[in-house]
Amino acid sequence: MNSPLAESQRAALIEAMLPEVPFDGWSRAALRAAARRCGITAEEARALFPGGAADLVAAFSRWADQRMLDRFEALPLTDTRISDRIARAIAARFDIVAPWREAVRRALTVLALPYNAPLAGRLVYDTVDAIWYAAGDAATDFSFYTKRATLAAIYSAAVLYWLEDRSEGFADTLAFIDRRLAAVARFGRLRRDIETVAERLPNPLRLLRPLR
Repeated sequence: MNSPLAESQRAALIEAMLPEVPFDGWSRAALRAAARRCGITAEEARALFPGGAADLVAAFSRWADQRMLDRFEALPLTDTRISDRIARAIAARFDIVAPWREAVRRALTVLALPYNAPLAGRLVYDTVDAIWYAAGDAATDFSFYTKRATLAAIYSAAVLYWLEDRSEGFADTLAFIDRRLAAVARFGRLRRDIETVAERLPNPLRLLRPLR
């Protein structure tokens, strides 16, 4: 069920669920509470997420990705360096989910289950692809993959850092991201270094790229 109406209902249910997730997790109980808030039946809500917790977590991740893109589309890309744009995009995504940090933690618990490993990889791919898109990247050559593989490693590490960050405005996380972006040599301008880093990483992303 992937109609625009169904996608809109999923997004509304995810937003309505978020206050419940810290207490009930990505569960049927939290989904029932969200359904009541949205004025639909519990059966209709479950039909929108037939895969249970995994589907709920996937919808949450895509909800955050879309809001990051919406935020960037409303702003001019004034940063001249692609690494600055990427840092802004990651910061924007963290800002969007900041009120729901426990929901992110609970989502990672679901994705850590062995049978959800393919989904976890796919969601990371979707997020870093959205970040590159927000940053204005239009590459279609081999660098398309190396950029996303490298950013996947940076983003995944940043999420874990962010979950434990207690600094004001997540300043420590933002500094962590800046250091990691610098470590891969300003992305596009030192492509050779990026490819060297990417070759050391497990790269399931090429297989996970959605067919268009």
